[in-house]
Amino acid sequence: MPTYPWELMTSHFGPPIDLSDLPNSIRVDLRPRRPVFVGRVSTKDNQNPASSLPRQVALASERLEEREEFVAHFWDVESGMLPPELRGLGTQEMYDALAVPIPRDGGLQDLVDRAEQLGVTHVLAERSDRVARAMLTSLTVEHELERIGVEVVYANEPTGGTESGRLRTRRYSQVDAEIYRATLMEMSMGGQFQHAVQGWNHGYPPYPYVAVIDENAPVRERGRFGAERPKRKLVPHPDPRRFDAARELCRLRREEHLKAADIIAILASDPEQYPIDGQWTHNRVEGLIANPKLTGYQVYNRKATRTGREGFSRLNPISQWVWSPKAVHESVVSVQEWKQAQEITAALRAGAQGGGSMLRIRAAARRLGLTIAAVESNETHTLYRIGGRQVALPNPVPDTVVQRIIDDLEGAA
Repeated sequence: MPTYPWELMTSHFGPPIDLSDLPNSIRVDLRPRRPVFVGRVSTKDNQNPASSLPRQVALASERLEEREEFVAHFWDVESGMLPPELRGLGTQEMYDALAVPIPRDGGLQDLVDRAEQLGVTHVLAERSDRVARAMLTSLTVEHELERIGVEVVYANEPTGGTESGRLRTRRYSQVDAEIYRATLMEMSMGGQFQHAVQGWNHGYPPYPYVAVIDENAPVRERGRFGAERPKRKLVPHPDPRRFDAARELCRLRREEHLKAADIIAILASDPEQYPIDGQWTHNRVEGLIANPKLTGYQVYNRKATRTGREGFSRLNPISQWVWSPKAVHESVVSVQEWKQAQEITAALRAGAQGGGSMLRIRAAARRLGLTIAAVESNETHTLYRIGGRQVALPNPVPDTVVQRIIDDLEGAA
């Protein structure tokens, strides 16, 4: 049952005689005390869980009663900005490799889920931000635990005094933690924005590029957490066929309005011209077409990676993307060409287009054993090599021209 402040108060106005021997003299919790520890370290790289967590246990232990020990230990190596359900997603092997000299019975979400089953009576932590830096999260956890009669105790809070004073101290600490969280996010995102604006790459390089260390980038002296990771910029992949393949892939969407399956069939038909590690897939094709880095600009904040679903990223709206002020690496397509490709993609997904007119020409050529390759193109026309001859076709190809080309191919055959 939840405990309210007035239930914790002791009356200073006692009876005229001693009534302490009566059965209902004081409130007695018939459950045996079963305290557990809860802790958190933000990262395994910039902090040392093997030293931080034992220190937290030692501080929290000061609020144990004499000869009392924790019956379980719940801790995470996760950001305090995450809600409980997104904590503890690391593998057991990762936690074992940390060599933390205290047992781990689960994370914060495990504690909330199993507290009643385990008969937990008290949850002890060093301070409130070890539960969460977001005030709503820590309040929710406290409420869920208090609802089943579990008291949450923070070692840095004073003992004695009034319940209102204790509550004021706790809430001030939680407000401070949330303000710190917001400040940290502002500074972190600001740094990431500048990283992109100055032309340095985030994440894995797209197919036609590799990321190399920028020798001209400023290097910060070794700091508290060791040497800073070097800044990297994108340069064309050593295999020039990748650049040509990416350019052709984008052109097939932009000019021929082909869906991913059709593009994959074309690329897979000539692995020498369109090399790929593994095989061309729907996600690879659509991901490249949608990637604005192919324009030569550095772009950040396209995806929100923390979604709770492993391997899944939520796309942010384009208005939230951060672009470098100018092109910072060699481009595969122009910004205008990239935009046109996105418009065609949107139309295909909406079902407005059933495929490009070139599909009919390609199908006819395939039946006749002929190959089609784009030689060069501009804004209005594309020069194709069909079998042994070259044909210049407008973008897009009108139906009347499509039929004439097909008739000419069949007549020549």
